[in-house]
Amino acid sequence: MPERGAPSVGSLNPNSRLGRPKPKGRASPHAQGWGRNRMFVGIDVSKDRLDVHVLPSDEAFAVARHGEGLEQLVERLRALPAALVVLEATGGYETVVAAALAAAKLPLVVVNPRQIRDFARAVGRLAKTDRLDAQIIARFAEAVRPEPRPVPSAEAQALGELVARRRQIVEMIGAESNRRRQLTHQRVLRGLERIVAELQAQLSEIEREIDDNVRGTPAWRETENLLTSVPAIGHTIARTLIAEIPELGTLDRRKIASLAGLAPINRDSGTLRGRRTIAGGRGPVRAALFMAVMVSLRHKLPLSHTYQRLRALGKPPKLAITACMRKLLTILNAILRDQKPWKPA
Repeated sequence: MPERGAPSVGSLNPNSRLGRPKPKGRASPHAQGWGRNRMFVGIDVSKDRLDVHVLPSDEAFAVARHGEGLEQLVERLRALPAALVVLEATGGYETVVAAALAAAKLPLVVVNPRQIRDFARAVGRLAKTDRLDAQIIARFAEAVRPEPRPVPSAEAQALGELVARRRQIVEMIGAESNRRRQLTHQRVLRGLERIVAELQAQLSEIEREIDDNVRGTPAWRETENLLTSVPAIGHTIARTLIAEIPELGTLDRRKIASLAGLAPINRDSGTLRGRRTIAGGRGPVRAALFMAVMVSLRHKLPLSHTYQRLRALGKPPKLAITACMRKLLTILNAILRDQKPWKPA
């Protein structure tokens, strides 16, 4: 017998909350594997040691960053029902740790240190030690639960470092060239020109090594061929995208735009509707896409039609260029997703 006042099964209104079936959308955290018995692990990485904090048990310990310490860390984390392991990107010190945890098939996320600092300020944690940092990283893992992503392979990491070094050398050549315009003393000029010549030689060597790496890897070679089928995408831009945004082709257009920092961010409050702006994301990817859009505009390639249409609608130049960058990224994402080269409409 149902309790007095409780509706019988047959009397439920199908339009009421009780009468409607449970939606089949996103599962609850517990259904997704975030059950109460799952652990969230924060690791603070320093040069010689790793400070580890586990929630909700509040267990804390430290191990060495190399050799036996990493073996002990993997062994202890394997014994836990770890739902998520989070560590900061700390100038390369995290690389060996991430590789060891990924090899052990632990659910791992390497996050930007700024995210952790912002989270610490948000929860009022101003004190800073290695042990406290590990604790706040664990709290971040438990509260935010970022999505685990595969750690780049050794080949992908090497390519990323080469592409980043190429970018640095190009910037140094530009800086030295700008200084040369202001110099008149011949001895100083000769010294500067020697530096520029050495940088040019290093640039040529790095570009050859990047070419060898990409051409020597069948998957990258195929990806490069697909990307360069798009007008305004040359080999340098394609290799930058391969190194800097390997997720291209595996995410939907909204997620890939957010990852690159090209998703418009709302700035509304009450009845005020602020201007949509872009922020965050991966700067080198945006720089590469910007150059591709500039080439399109200069040579009147297909993407320039989108720019002209937006300008005719009254959109400012900067907004129109950003929209073209986002459209280009969406096109490239679809090309890699479908594994089909670009074809004119």
